[in-house]
Amino acid sequence: MDAQLPRTARLVRMALPDHVCPWGLRARHLLRSNGFSFDEQLLTSREEVEAFKAANGVKTTPLVWIAGQRVGGHDDLRQWLGLKMHDPKAISYRPVIALFGMAAAMALAVSMATMGTPFTLHAAEWFVGMAMCLLAFLKLKDIEGFVTGFIGYDLLARAWLPYATVYAWAEAASGVLMLSGQLVGVASGIALFIGSIGAVSVIKAVYIEKRTLTCACVGGGSNVPLGFVSLLENVTMIAMAFWMLAVHGAA
Repeated sequence: MDAQLPRTARLVRMALPDHVCPWGLRARHLLRSNGFSFDEQLLTSREEVEAFKAANGVKTTPLVWIAGQRVGGHDDLRQWLGLKMHDPKAISYRPVIALFGMAAAMALAVSMATMGTPFTLHAAEWFVGMAMCLLAFLKLKDIEGFVTGFIGYDLLARAWLPYATVYAWAEAASGVLMLSGQLVGVASGIALFIGSIGAVSVIKAVYIEKRTLTCACVGGGSNVPLGFVSLLENVTMIAMAFWMLAVHGAA
């Protein structure tokens, strides 16, 4: 970004009665948040949009000019401003951090509401149960995508494909039962079974065979690398199974 240029801009974006271009709104926010004064032109009909694109040789809107210099669309504007570009294929632990953070917050909140303090052993149990339920939800919302990723490394799923679907439902059932405190033996047995196979599969794929894979633990199409996170998910299920059996028995 040239600091010597006047901080004035022109923004043309699509705002149809049935559709407002989100990238136009994002471009407007970038201009505002970076201290630009700008003129804004709205394209309010399909005819206006197509005519504008044809006249300017672009396939999409918005289009931004700064100090009379054509910059381009939203991504071009971000680059011009020197901002970090979003890479949808970039490896990221953000989904896992968000999920476990939310599970922890929910468990602490329930503990506070029911016991008057957030810091209880029940809160720790609820945290694991809620995390399992959230992880299962992400798998089940795109079960085909999860199966595709899961069979890339899980030993049992590679030998018997339906196990991938069974795994997602089993994780959900175990999490729900742990939250309810019912059928602890069944819940623990499920967690111990799927957690043990999962842990062995991850260790073999990542730490023995040294393969670079993405983890299906947060559903299909994620960019979370397979390794510590998936191993932690499985080891936590194993530990929780033993804990529930030791504390609550097999009732």
